[in-house]
Amino acid sequence: MNIYGGEVNKLISELSHLPGVGSKTAQRLAFHIISMPEERAEALASAIVNAKKKIKYCSCCYTITDSDLCPICRAPGRNHRIIMVVETPRDMAAYERTGQYDGIYHVLHGVINPALGIGPGDIKIAELMKRLQGDVDELIIATGSGPEGEATAMYISKLVKPAGIKVSRIASGVPVGGDLECIDEVTLLRALEGRVYL
Repeated sequence: MNIYGGEVNKLISELSHLPGVGSKTAQRLAFHIISMPEERAEALASAIVNAKKKIKYCSCCYTITDSDLCPICRAPGRNHRIIMVVETPRDMAAYERTGQYDGIYHVLHGVINPALGIGPGDIKIAELMKRLQGDVDELIIATGSGPEGEATAMYISKLVKPAGIKVSRIASGVPVGGDLECIDEVTLLRALEGRVYL
């Protein structure tokens, strides 16, 4: 049944495609956007379009950024000899919120998952191996603790060990199957401090 008209229904439909947004939330968001002052709605639309056009991968760590290098890779005060491997930019942000890690990152953009047809060539492992040809003392693998995260960690560890680089894995404390972005900073910090060497 068409209650609101085509444009409202189109807005609700587009919002409902966002992750975690069902039809009721999409409807609530659509009504909020419609009730905004026109300048605010235009600023929101402009921010979405500009983000889509201008955001790209950092040429070093592959997080998302709007410049060639992200702020972390550009920071001279960071320890560029320690690299933490994470699955997503959100996981990187979770570790940054602890305020305790001073190394740099490498974002894989996924994990190995044969059931979904995702192999090592589908994530940023080759790019990681290129980075490890420089001066790196330690690689901290901070993939999730589920089967795919563990398999990815073991795969990377086997590739890196012959290079003589110290490889560690974040400790338990991160729940099995838990997403790093949803875990509190204290738990993440304990997992980082209690990492085990592979």
